Amino acid sequence: MSLSIYLHFNGNCREVFEYYRSVFGGDFESITTFGEGPPGMGITDDEIDQVMHVALPIGDSILMGSDMPEAFGPPPTQGSNFAITYSLSSRDEADDIFAKLSDGGQVTMPMDNMFWGSYFGSCIDQFGISWQLDVPVSDS
Repeated sequence: MSLSIYLHFNGNCREVFEYYRSVFGGDFESITTFGEGPPGMGITDDEIDQVMHVALPIGDSILMGSDMPEAFGPPPTQGSNFAITYSLSSRDEADDIFAKLSDGGQVTMPMDNMFWGSYFGSCIDQFGISWQLDVPVSDS
């Protein structure tokens, strides 16, 4: 189990992560554009080359990020454009923690199997903090 930070941007995620890579060194663990994702996500032609997911290892942690297309909701606001990602080892544990975190808050994406190979969900807790819970399918 681990905690990571997931940053959200309004079209400049690649620029930001290239900067962080120049600061911390290393290589991206992964970088995927919306054009490489599944169809039907509501992505416009202007957003197709934006970053759907990037992961940069920094020490023992991973900094992750993405752009937030218009179809995904309002644009991110600098200063609150992040989520805490908690990676777990079982679906049952993820479901339990997700229920507790979302109680009194807002479910933004219910826990479900995702095309990238995880059991995943996101919510905003009662204090306004965004959470993402992730269980790699091979580990569940």
